[in-house]
Amino acid sequence: MKRTFLLCFFLVAGIILGALIASLCAGVPFLSWLAYSQSIGFNPDAPFVLDLSVFRLTFGFTFSVSVAQVFTIGAAIFAYNHTKLR
Repeated sequence: MKRTFLLCFFLVAGIILGALIASLCAGVPFLSWLAYSQSIGFNPDAPFVLDLSVFRLTFGFTFSVSVAQVFTIGAAIFAYNHTKLR
């Protein structure tokens, strides 16, 4: 149970740290490639709509990942594998 929480912590920390690094490097010319990101998911302009005349349910999902986040998530998994928690 502790290992699962630790893995979640490392992954969330890697995602947040990667987003911060990507945001900081976006304006630096030789590091701007770290801020390159790609989005996948349902188009937020035209999400899936379920209209049942009584209520309307709208589904939308977008996931965006940058190069810096890929590196920091990899580093987080590496750090997780090298922790000695029992």
